[in-house]
Amino acid sequence: MHETDADIEALQALLDSSYEGASQHLRAITTPERRVSAADLCERLTGMCLLVVATVTADCRPVAGPVDGIFYRGSFHFGTSPTAIRARHLRARPQVTATHLPREEFAVNVHGRAEPVDVRAPDGAGLRQTLLEIYVPRYGEKWEQFIDPPDPAGPAPTYFRIAAERMFSFQMVGEPSL
Repeated sequence: MHETDADIEALQALLDSSYEGASQHLRAITTPERRVSAADLCERLTGMCLLVVATVTADCRPVAGPVDGIFYRGSFHFGTSPTAIRARHLRARPQVTATHLPREEFAVNVHGRAEPVDVRAPDGAGLRQTLLEIYVPRYGEKWEQFIDPPDPAGPAPTYFRIAAERMFSFQMVGEPSL
């Protein structure tokens, strides 16, 4: 867990304001006891968690696909190839929705804007270190060359942070109220 107390407070404020502005239907499903607190989310979302990220084409068609999600400092981050269609969409239209749904009993949904993060810049150093902590044990020391290609002109992955405007959390507790 890399979140500061301030990160957790900001995340809780986002979760609370999102819930307050939710539709009656969503609030009937995600009752107060089914919400996940910011502190609990930060603990549950350690390591890599699969996200389905939805972007929008120029003619307003949604396109969704899986990515490795990293929850760092209270925000979802993900990487993609700089030549990927997803990256092209986000550079032109940064609106994004992402869902982490590992099973029906737990879900996190976030809506916001994708902001590029340069993991080679000082501002991206914490995320870079987190990526190394997650992927080097899984794929070996050579994984570092993936984010730091030997040829600086070579294609390094592009990382994005989802600057959340709304975020919803859900955990199944009790019977659904439909």
